[in-house]
Amino acid sequence: MVVSYRRRGEFSCCHARRLRFWRYRVPILSRASLNSVGVLSTVDFVVVGAGIAGLRAAITLAGAGQVLVVTKECAAESNTQYAQGGIAVAMGGEEDVALHLQDTLAAGDGLVEESAAATLVREGPLRVQELLEWGTVFDRDHGELMRTREGAHSLPRILHANGDATGREIGRALLQHALSDPRITLMEWATTLDLIVQNGRVVGLSLLDRAGTKHIVATRAVLLASGGAGQVYSDTTNPPVATGDGIAMAYRAGAEISDMEFYQFHPTALSLPGVPRFLLSEALRGEGAVLRNHRQERFMDRYHPLAELAPRDVVARAITRESLSDKPGEILPVYLDMRHITGMDLSQRFPGISTFLRQHGLDISRDLIPVRPAAHYLMGGVRTDVDGRTSLPGLYAAGEVACTGVHGANRLASNSLLEGLVFGARAGEAMRKETQATPTLKAMPPSQQTTTDTAAIHALRDALRDAMWRDAGLLREEHGLRRVLARLQSMEAQLPAPETRDAVELRNLHTVGTLIARSALARRESRGAHARTDAPEKLAGLPLHSCIREGQQVRFVRFGDESAA
Repeated sequence: MVVSYRRRGEFSCCHARRLRFWRYRVPILSRASLNSVGVLSTVDFVVVGAGIAGLRAAITLAGAGQVLVVTKECAAESNTQYAQGGIAVAMGGEEDVALHLQDTLAAGDGLVEESAAATLVREGPLRVQELLEWGTVFDRDHGELMRTREGAHSLPRILHANGDATGREIGRALLQHALSDPRITLMEWATTLDLIVQNGRVVGLSLLDRAGTKHIVATRAVLLASGGAGQVYSDTTNPPVATGDGIAMAYRAGAEISDMEFYQFHPTALSLPGVPRFLLSEALRGEGAVLRNHRQERFMDRYHPLAELAPRDVVARAITRESLSDKPGEILPVYLDMRHITGMDLSQRFPGISTFLRQHGLDISRDLIPVRPAAHYLMGGVRTDVDGRTSLPGLYAAGEVACTGVHGANRLASNSLLEGLVFGARAGEAMRKETQATPTLKAMPPSQQTTTDTAAIHALRDALRDAMWRDAGLLREEHGLRRVLARLQSMEAQLPAPETRDAVELRNLHTVGTLIARSALARRESRGAHARTDAPEKLAGLPLHSCIREGQQVRFVRFGDESAA
């Protein structure tokens, strides 16, 4: 059953978006409200997030008990839905799997945990085959799955759906499959507040419904699948829901957090005044798009042998350097160019991108498209092993919120959907083995009516995001990192009580921003997506992962094959 806050007959903007974009309509049941779950309730398993990792885990968990999937907006709103490029999977046998592993290791700039990457590429074909069996419709060419190539891949292995709507199609299929199981309940429009820890174990969580009422849910185990944190930066390709909620909750509960300094900035987001940083998929460059500077010169061959298909961190920094001007405050334009491509209907190959560009007066086949980097994907997160176990018993994590080390310092293009699929399934399997009885918890006191200064919250949020972009963004140095940490510290006293969704998200962004800046300051080298202008070289010796717990300093460790600890 889907728990919804709409009255019968009402449509939310999310629901309308789902009907407009999704190929098949997913049935939405509105027979219940959050009150049917209750101020104090128990359920076998709770999954926070309804993207690819959360839904895939829920499908596995349903075989072992009742599953509550909590999502902050409607089920159609997650980072999964915005994944244009595709899903990387080695469907061509053992040699293809071996090459996929090599490419993943190379892109990660020495920091990839090979055991995690091997699990990803080895189990990927099985999980994608499940998607096909569950009705996922990937693009085909004469009946065969169409495979394309993207940056840092040695051969074409990227599957797409509807050209540039792969995440949306996978999300549709998983949601439809999940809702066919009566043991899975989907609760929309619920903001998670904090994890509940008793005797060193996660035993539940608190949440806030759309009306502002607080609730407690007791459970055997919680899976965080809440996605990324792109909203910590002023320029991002992430949707508004990506506020780092799972990472912040886990940190406050005492879990270990790793590799937060490694934030991937997608090289090509649309750069038009007053227009959101709309993602222009790497698949465009895979089909031959080139980058040109303000003099319309192609420049990527000066930065990397793979030119436009170099790893994302290389391309993003190259674009940034080409946009530098001698005039203070001036940013020179950089363009994506597909005007030379013939024999392909680009509007058909990339329908979503083409439509968005047309709405803003641009033609993908005829115009130079202005681009600039934007925050896109967090390689770090809640530290886990390959089965999703965190350092806190009863707490699991999968997808972008988690850090297995599978991406190292820089994620290989289109490995993110595969990560959610593979490790979501593995986390679900591990959680099924939880034998802990559902604990008895006390209900929360009734909520008090609070007055929140929304304008003040938004002003603080904007200031935080601007400071992070300026001092902890694509290019970093010690003075700027110390400056942003001082700014964040000064904001702490101004944070409102977490009584509304806006206030909760601001608190979480503040936590995530602090973790990014502290980790970036501690890593005195440049590696992958982490670039220090005052420490441009890699440190000698074996690369180590950053780790941090609440109340402790950043330390550097080897993950190895041990469970997160």
